[in-house]
This record gives sequence, C-alpha cells and structure tokens, in this order.
Amino acid sequence: MTAQTQMLVLPLILFAFASSVTPGPNNIMLASSGLTHGFRRSIPHMLGISIGFMAMLVLVGLGLGTLFRNWPGLHDVLQVACAVYLLYLAWRIATAVPPSASGQAEGRPFSFLQAAAFQWVNPKAWTMALGVIAVYVPPAGLLTDLLFAALLCGLVNLPSISVWTLFGMALRRLLHRPAAIRMFNWAMALLLVASLYPMAAEWLG
Repeated sequence: MTAQTQMLVLPLILFAFASSVTPGPNNIMLASSGLTHGFRRSIPHMLGISIGFMAMLVLVGLGLGTLFRNWPGLHDVLQVACAVYLLYLAWRIATAVPPSASGQAEGRPFSFLQAAAFQWVNPKAWTMALGVIAVYVPPAGLLTDLLFAALLCGLVNLPSISVWTLFGMALRRLLHRPAAIRMFNWAMALLLVASLYPMAAEWLG
C-alpha cells in the first residue's frame, strides 16, 4: 500500500459508508427481505452484495472499465439489462407473500450468487466502483491499492447494508397485518422503479 493510499484511508471509509448506507436498489431490496424473510435468511443476500461489489471493484479497476469506454455500445446494453432486471425485481418485491403466522415467508430470499451478480446491473454499484477507482486508488501500485480499497469497502459495506435488513425486521412489529406488509412491499417496489429515473432521464435527454 502506497503512502498516498494511507492518506486516503479515512476519506475512503467515509465515502464507502455514505454510499453504502444511503437508499439504493440493494438497500431497498434488503429492507423488503428483512421484513419478508427475516435477518438470518437474508444473510446470503447481504454477503452477496458486499463480496460481489468487492469483486466488481477489482475487475473494473483491472480493465473492464476500459472495455466499456472502447465499446460504448456495451454500456447501452448494460443499461437496458439493468432497467429490465430492476423492473423484474420490483415486481418480485411487490408480489412477495407476507410471512405466515409462524413468521416464515413462502418465497425464497435472494441467494448469494443472485445478489453478487446483481451488482453488475446496479447503477449505484457502478457509480461507487468508478468513484473509488478514480479518486481513492492511485495509479502507482495499482493492484495492491485496488485490493486494499476493495477489502476496505467490503468491511464498511456489510454492516452498513445490514442496517436496512434490521430496519425491515423491525417493521414486522409495526406491520402485523398481511395487507400492511403488502403495502410496504409495494412502496419498496415503487422506490426501486424510481431509482431508474437518472437512467431514464439520460435516455430521454
């Protein structure tokens, strides 16, 4: 790790925390998962987000970003795939079956691999990854500094996103009726659709 990177540790921690804890597709889905499936069953989802983002950050830093710059059409394909998949996830959240009297939902939460793969079509994850690489990873000693930045982001990200799962769980005590849970899930689904606004504005602009 270079001396320049050492000076950037605290700013990177603050950036990772602010980016991870604020609302976005991952956190919206975790809140719904916490409400519908509980904390324990949502653990693979949370681990998939953190480890998936770490892998994405390293791969983008090692050259995938250049690939998209050289072939801008690939970026457009990624955006379309992102929009379609987010709309599918919004429908999945909106139609999730509320927990039964035993506290278990009939559906299955996101798996580790599903959550990890989702980072590649998550606009916020791309913004975070490119921001980390551009600002907090000096060109000198790229590989070492990149791996360190990815590890640090993962360590900050996991507890930050866990808060949203706990938030969803806490709502179980307030939303006793299945109808109230369905309303919450519909609200989360609409927020997920709303997260597509910047992309839609770019296309229409």
